[in-house]
Amino acid sequence: MIRDPELISDLLQTVRRFVRERLVPAEQRVEESNAIPEEIIAEMRAMGLFGMSIPEEYGGLGLTMEEEVLVGFELGYTSPAFRSVIGTNNGIGSQGIIIDGTEAQKDYWLPRMASGEVIGSFALTEPDVGSDAASVRTTARRDGDSYVLNGTKRYITNAPVADVFTLMARTGGPGASGVTAFLVPASTPGITLGTVDRKMGQRGTRTCDVILEDVRVPLDAVIGAVEGQGFKTAMKVLNRGRLHISSVAVGAAERLCDESVAFARDRQQFGKRIADHQLVQAMLADSGAETWAGRCMVLETARRFDEKARIVKEAAACKMFCTEMVGRVADRAVQIHGGAGYMQDSAVEHFYRDVRLFRLYEGTTQIQQIIIAREMTAG
Repeated sequence: MIRDPELISDLLQTVRRFVRERLVPAEQRVEESNAIPEEIIAEMRAMGLFGMSIPEEYGGLGLTMEEEVLVGFELGYTSPAFRSVIGTNNGIGSQGIIIDGTEAQKDYWLPRMASGEVIGSFALTEPDVGSDAASVRTTARRDGDSYVLNGTKRYITNAPVADVFTLMARTGGPGASGVTAFLVPASTPGITLGTVDRKMGQRGTRTCDVILEDVRVPLDAVIGAVEGQGFKTAMKVLNRGRLHISSVAVGAAERLCDESVAFARDRQQFGKRIADHQLVQAMLADSGAETWAGRCMVLETARRFDEKARIVKEAAACKMFCTEMVGRVADRAVQIHGGAGYMQDSAVEHFYRDVRLFRLYEGTTQIQQIIIAREMTAG
């Protein structure tokens, strides 16, 4: 649903210009420093990108799902690290509060997240807990008017720069019903951070362990003030998260297509442009068609999301197809570039590494397959 076509057109033009003129030229700097420049983060705050999905009454842009994926296409055109820094504020970090939070939690946290004053981080994954999210082992023991948290979280995006964690911990028995969601300020005594992870790609996206040792938080740190709702809260926002990641994957595929076409037009072999060789044309055609298919899938599903339709299967299908698709597009881009595509100063080289992660987080491809099949065979 597009609420105001002219307003959204202006927003998309602004984001597109910011991506092409500020972010793309900064990609190599991020690759070398493994950090997002502070001045770029400040510009993202000024543009309102930290509050894209947060309602306007709390200072956000209040984008619909269709509007958000259109912005996602633009943000995906550059290094995923830039999008990652705003990801939690627009995803589970804010959406859990919007959907299930108390009025006091909304009033305190959402304006700060929308402005970028606070950077959020989602702490679910543990050393022995990944896709099986209902098996969280971090504990939250009630002690008078507070909870005491103990455990370790792993591969937590934005942890080194986070101001608050949306953190899942076990307050009850086994299974999903025993998991509770907490809002835990990063400055809370007892929280320590591990060494920043060295990853295959997505440099500039900081991840590390978060260790909790007798971390004491007040009762009102529980999202919604109800125990045992954490897993359910996370499930409620998954469709939006899957569509967002899908749109970013499509944006990355569009960038890879553009890089491939530009190279194929310029590169000469056997007396003509390689763009005129049929086997190169086949690779370009496959990448272009798959990218277009992904864009159409995401837009159609986003519109249905805005219409309040049930889209569990469709959102999972978008996540599965788009993240697998961009991997294939990246592989062809390296092939079209030849040796040049294997060099670290090539955009396609770092995109080849960066997009591999899309198939793992927000639910692996195999998790999406299970969801799709379950939805198809239900009833």
